[in-house]
Amino acid sequence: MEFLPIRKARNLIRRKIIWIATAAAIILVTAICVSNPQYASPPPKSPSMAPPAQEACDIFSGDWIPDPEAPYYTNKTCWAIHDHQNCMKYGRPDSDFIKWRWKPDGCELPLFNPYQFLDIVRGKSLAFVGDSVARNQMQSIICLLSRVEYPIDMSPPTTDKHWKYVNYNFTMSYFWSPFLVRSGVRDDVGPTNIGLFNLYLDELDESWTDQIHGFDYLIINAGHWFNRNTVYYESRRVVGCRYCLLPNITDLPATYAYRRAFRTAFRALENFAGVTLMRTFAPAHFEGGEWNAGGDCVRRRPLWSNGTVLDGQTLDMHAAQLEEFRAAMGRGNRGVRVMDVTKMMLLRPDGHPSRYGHWAQEKVVLYNDCVHWCLPGPIDSWADILLHLLNMEARR
Repeated sequence: MEFLPIRKARNLIRRKIIWIATAAAIILVTAICVSNPQYASPPPKSPSMAPPAQEACDIFSGDWIPDPEAPYYTNKTCWAIHDHQNCMKYGRPDSDFIKWRWKPDGCELPLFNPYQFLDIVRGKSLAFVGDSVARNQMQSIICLLSRVEYPIDMSPPTTDKHWKYVNYNFTMSYFWSPFLVRSGVRDDVGPTNIGLFNLYLDELDESWTDQIHGFDYLIINAGHWFNRNTVYYESRRVVGCRYCLLPNITDLPATYAYRRAFRTAFRALENFAGVTLMRTFAPAHFEGGEWNAGGDCVRRRPLWSNGTVLDGQTLDMHAAQLEEFRAAMGRGNRGVRVMDVTKMMLLRPDGHPSRYGHWAQEKVVLYNDCVHWCLPGPIDSWADILLHLLNMEARR
């Protein structure tokens, strides 16, 4: 039987050893953080890091306000930026376009906190499904999270991407599906030299619908590909087309296919156990001509909401999405939410790459890009909204 004084002495020694080891660990971690800013502690709270906006506030209506602290990464600190959106690398002469943040009317929307985001998605998975603007958004999030951790690329040799945040057991994926439904190339050239596609409006695109059932969060989008030359099929027969210039086929507006594609996508998600965010149409800002006829986006400041309204195709596409969303809810699909960025991005004609997605002297056929968004740039504010929506889901 151990004597009490001896037992106390041993316990005291153990406590001292634990204290010394803990102090050494703290010193080591502090040294790492000082020498590696990407591992630094979360920024102190400020008005922009206030508690999440109340659910009653419409975070999708507001204006862009100056943010002198932005950007929160640069094209030199983040390797995930696609060259065509790397505006500063390719000589964009102004930088004011990165000094704004989205401010909803009547409430505060906290700036994206990478630590809070990764804590919410710890042990979970998120997938983007859609076109290259979805990829643009994913790369924005990777850059914003780079202050905490860079992911490991787990991707197969396809257009799909899978990123693993090891320290948080979080997976972020991207599935290429610009029409959300089954499609195929009908003619490599087509009437405008960019190809003619077959679009099967009532058939699932199994390249993503067969892979998303294990995910916790899904962000779906589609948009500008619906302006391409396409032939529309329903029940395996031609019902019309978009600029196909084929005999005896009726030309239909892009919204015809857009509406039906979302209807089919929502049907695919009826048994999805996770949460789906439908990201709405992000407007292009071509002025002075169409994308292939000299159009460009040369503005250098945001617009104000009180003088800007949705109209034309942007209004029609946005309305079609929301109507199909409401119809899906009416059919009992309660796992879908709206991430309505259309109005806020309508105000940012200054945020596109324009000609600054490649070197000016390059002898390549590239049109001015007024569809995608510079990184860093306005699309980073989508992360503020995404974090707010995930916070709301955590409180449900």
